Amino acid sequence: MALLSRKDKVKKVWYREYGEALFFALILALIIRTFLFQAFKIPSGSMEDTLLIGDHLLVNKFIYGTRIPFTDRQLLTLRDPARGDIIVFEFPPDRDKPFYRRRDFIKRIVGLPGDRVEIREKQVWINGELYELEQAMHRDNAVQEGPRDFLGPFTVPENHYFVLGDNRDYSLDSRFWGFVPEKTIKGLAFIKYWSWDRERRLPRWNRIARLIR
Repeated sequence: MALLSRKDKVKKVWYREYGEALFFALILALIIRTFLFQAFKIPSGSMEDTLLIGDHLLVNKFIYGTRIPFTDRQLLTLRDPARGDIIVFEFPPDRDKPFYRRRDFIKRIVGLPGDRVEIREKQVWINGELYELEQAMHRDNAVQEGPRDFLGPFTVPENHYFVLGDNRDYSLDSRFWGFVPEKTIKGLAFIKYWSWDRERRLPRWNRIARLIR
């Protein structure tokens, strides 16, 4: 029987320790991404000026309840989604696609379950009262017929949410494809940890480490 030299033993121990460390690091990263926080990058201008193209953000995945992977079950819910929350969710029309082809969207919650919502000449009315939000903006002064500027009234179904982009005239949101089921919500966007201006090819230092409101 061949015996390992001292040098071979040291080499074997080094590789084993390295492999174990890498394995546990990957497991820890998977746990954090699945149950605690997940990073996202903003690809479009539908949430301007709250979120700009090139903003990188973290999403709190446990505040609405930790979701068990590949199921609709939730555990340890801290609070329910609230009006004004900016959420990341699976694009509802993608629900019938394989999980690897489902897209993630980010919008702001405007209508809660049971709310009566109406849009008149761009203005949002909730339960008969005008809902004004300082982050919302309209870059197109013209009023157009159709769901962008006129919609409802309608009632938000149980366990569903009505969401809008802050850049109201340039957002594909619940006005066009319907409500967001609660079970598709991935979490609450809470902080911008990096921002890159691709046109100037420079970081946006004033947006880094900023809470999202």
